Order: sequence, then C-alpha cells, then structure tokens
Amino acid sequence: MFLAKKLIGGIIDVVSNIDPGQFVPSDPPPPRRPLAYAEANESEEEKQFRRVFQQLAGDDMEVSPNELMNILNKIISKHGDLKTDGFTIESCRSMVAVMDSDSTGKLGFHEFKHLWNNIKKWQGVYKSYDRDHSGTIGADELPAAFRAAGFPLNDQLFQMIIRRYSDESGNMDFDNYIGCLVRLDAMCRKLILESGFFFFSVYSFSRVN
Repeated sequence: MFLAKKLIGGIIDVVSNIDPGQFVPSDPPPPRRPLAYAEANESEEEKQFRRVFQQLAGDDMEVSPNELMNILNKIISKHGDLKTDGFTIESCRSMVAVMDSDSTGKLGFHEFKHLWNNIKKWQGVYKSYDRDHSGTIGADELPAAFRAAGFPLNDQLFQMIIRRYSDESGNMDFDNYIGCLVRLDAMCRKLILESGFFFFSVYSFSRVN
C-alpha cells in the first residue's frame, strides 16, 4: 500500500506540472468511417474542406509528413505578419506521429482537419498576443498566449518550454509555437487518460485488498 501511495504521489507531481484541471482539450478527430457514409452525412462546409483536402493529399487521400511540411510552409509564406524559419520535416513528422490515430504514418481526412482547425485557432491566439507586431511572441507575452490556447502552465514547465522552443531572447516564432502546442495537446491527453486509469486501478486494488 505504501508503494501505491508513492506511485500516486509521483503521478500527481507529473500531472500537476500540466495543470489538467484547467487544460482545455480540443475535440479529438472522429473515428474513420467509410467514405460513402462520410460524404453522405457531411455538411456543406465539410464537403468543401474535403475537396480542398483531395487536392492537397493526392491520390492516396492521406497527407505524409513531407506533404504536410510543403502545405504549411506554402501557407505561412503568404503571411508576412508571422515570423518563422519554416516548418522542418522533423517537426512535421512529430505532428503526424501525435495526430495519426490509426497508425498509418500519414494523416487522413479527419486527422488532417482536426490538426488544421487547431492550427487556425492557435494562429488567432498567436497574432492576438503578438502585441508589438514583431511576428513573434515575447517571453512576457507567452504565458498568457499559452493560457488562451488552453494550456495554463506552471512556471517550471513554462521555463522548460522556453529553453526548448524559444530563441536566446525568449521569443518564440510561429512554427515553434505550433509544434509546441501540438505536442502539449497530445501529452496532456495521454497523461490525463493514463492518470485517470491509474487512479481507478489503484482504487479498485485498495478496495479488493
């Protein structure tokens, strides 16, 4: 029982770094359905997005990390108000990995749409917290920007993120901001799910014993 309490304490310490009580997750992508069913039940907006997706994804109807990199860099090249070095293939591989719910190594329609909606939402947050219109978010602006995106981080985790994703002055550009949020979103979901399962398992064990 002592070991169980010690493990619970460790889980609480890890999860408290992310503050899951205030974390606001985005809706997960819906399960993949047969194409005929999906097309018959889509809204007009979804049909329009599917047509765009077909042009972006090509014949296999899935977006690879390389295709994602090309799509994102082509789009942000048209936004002069977003400072960025461009999305790297490593960053896009990481994003595909955490969004790839069916383990194909690529993003299907719903997975890509989910990522796309998150990027659009986080882009709006990024621009609204770029107070000086420098194209980056400064260290003093970042805590509020993460909070507005649904990630109220404590100081310890925030400092870790600054060291990993910001430049020497503490400024974060757009591609690093998006890459960080995609990983945070996936990590928070996983930790919350696993901690909930762990607490249930320990509680059940303690009831039996």
